[in-house]
Amino acid sequence: MGYLTITENSIQYERRNELARITAFGGDVLRFQSSPNGYLEEEDWVLLPQPEVSVVTFIGEHSAMITNGRIRAEMFDNGKVVYSRRDAGSDRYEVMLEEMTEYAFDAFYRTYRTKGSNTHLANVIFKPDEREHFYGLGGEHNGCFDMKGSTSELQHRNTKTSIPFVYSSRRYGFLWNNPSVGRCELTNNHSKWTAYCTKQVDYLVITGDTPSQIMGKYADLTGHTPEFPYFASGFWQSKLRYESQEDLLTVAREYKKRNIPVSAIVIDYFHWTEQGDFKFDPEYWPDPEGMVKELEEMGIRLMVSIWPTSNPKSENYRYMDDRNMILRTENGVYGMQDFYGQQDYIDTLNPRAREHMWKLVRKNYYERGIHYFWLDEAEPGLIPNHYDNIRCCRGNFEEYALLYPYFYEKMFYDGLMAEGEKDIITLARAGYMGSQRYGALIWSGDLPSTFEALAKSVRTGLAMSMSGIPWWTTDIGGFWGGDIESEEFRELVVRWFQFGVFCPVTRLHGVRVKPKGHIDRHPGINEMSGGDNEIWSFGERDYSILKDLIDLRERLRPYVMDYMKEAEETGISIMRPLFMEFPDDGNCYQQEDEYLFGQDILFAPITVQGQTEREVYLPEGRWVNVNDRTVTEGGCTVRAAAELDQFIAYVREGAEVLEVF
Repeated sequence: MGYLTITENSIQYERRNELARITAFGGDVLRFQSSPNGYLEEEDWVLLPQPEVSVVTFIGEHSAMITNGRIRAEMFDNGKVVYSRRDAGSDRYEVMLEEMTEYAFDAFYRTYRTKGSNTHLANVIFKPDEREHFYGLGGEHNGCFDMKGSTSELQHRNTKTSIPFVYSSRRYGFLWNNPSVGRCELTNNHSKWTAYCTKQVDYLVITGDTPSQIMGKYADLTGHTPEFPYFASGFWQSKLRYESQEDLLTVAREYKKRNIPVSAIVIDYFHWTEQGDFKFDPEYWPDPEGMVKELEEMGIRLMVSIWPTSNPKSENYRYMDDRNMILRTENGVYGMQDFYGQQDYIDTLNPRAREHMWKLVRKNYYERGIHYFWLDEAEPGLIPNHYDNIRCCRGNFEEYALLYPYFYEKMFYDGLMAEGEKDIITLARAGYMGSQRYGALIWSGDLPSTFEALAKSVRTGLAMSMSGIPWWTTDIGGFWGGDIESEEFRELVVRWFQFGVFCPVTRLHGVRVKPKGHIDRHPGINEMSGGDNEIWSFGERDYSILKDLIDLRERLRPYVMDYMKEAEETGISIMRPLFMEFPDDGNCYQQEDEYLFGQDILFAPITVQGQTEREVYLPEGRWVNVNDRTVTEGGCTVRAAAELDQFIAYVREGAEVLEVF
């Protein structure tokens, strides 16, 4: 047994090899911290300061209790913790989360195994509930929206953004406040959170009456998005890759000639002289200032890819490496991965490295008119993913790896803010809790061009919305293997584009298979480039359909901007699962491949090749089919049809947005 003590705002437990404390962290939120080190870390990486709240603490013979508004925690003298919530208008508390031991006769509710010095592999385990469902954990791309019954590695990879937060159908949020690589098991016999290298266990439990309330409090804890730039609500054109300034301008001019609105066009990787030089290759990009000016005259913003990689051949490598601004290997040879030469990664956790890299970007891009940046390789893309063999400025990288994209995005946000920029948005391949407050638009990574990947992307987008990331997008058409002459791909790109119209950002991207007869415009630099990827590249049928979809997105922009403003204020994404608006409808928790786009549009994407109809669950209310204008009373499942030039969407009866369709 251990010793329990209380203060005015906390309860504390101590026994051999463990110190644990529970404190209030804003209204209806409790924070748990424990460590075998005899002290607790106070550094908050991503959590924002919260207003002080009035709490009630109590100590009895065998337990201590802390009550913060609607949430209560009881800690027993054997170390066990139980969390309860109180409904509005009630005095009764119901258990929502209860610790358990891993083995029947185990006396420890948190376990620690030393990793050396003051770090440990640490676990905390909770009792399962077969009726409970979990949503969130970032962009897993595993085909699951309800994460109950799944396990997830807590680490970033290409196509995987780990955000260790879940919303539970028992109406609480759980925030694992630990940037260590780890593991989350939401299985049928327990819920278990593991940090592979940490000084302490650290998590927060949030409660409220509705999913919206809980997600709003989560945004208060980790940050709200800035104002969404208007240009970003339109259509983005991108491909791997435009090889020269003239190639890119030719495409932009053609869109303008065809009177097709483009809001943004993107320059992908290897426009630079060398990885780590952070500047245009003047042979192919001779006049960035003139390029930006011409694009802006067409109403198009330019975004440019930046990688946090550095090659020893770079003119900046030695300066940064000698000053420990680059991640290093703990053992073995230099190099994080081999990609057109040895590549190492800038240490984004190092403030000096961030300052120096931004100075280079400012000089070579920002001062030449480039104000929007694509932060690729943001995980970072280690090959292999041996985080414990990497050292950053704070120590072993395994302890801090989830923070890498967070500080990468912070670097650009802080730099742009210092220049007086207001419309800040970066496109990033990974993020973390708090990335949203730095204007990060996270995309799903380099997915294959398949219907299976499209189906998974719907669930990934919804999971990201339940992870506190309102700005999310995907590569329309998928990234790998799209053959623009294939009828299967031409069908896929239409169905994916329909999905893209009803995403926070609509962006066409990918590396396309070069068709027979493709003429290389710049022989010698084309190894990394794909075929054409403009909307006229997929045949006349697709061109007509995609043009209409861009026009639809253009008409939807006021609606999108309204909900982006709401996201800024509330933390709620425009892309939301049905239960966000209908939390008392049990059927809504089972719908993984349809969602609400704002409050008034229900979208049900077609994600199977050759499919032209599917079942759609309509929640309470009266819903208008946008194709035939029939009205259906909700609370039922219907069979809806859509040929390739149609999509399945319903609008609440009486909503003004119906006029857009």
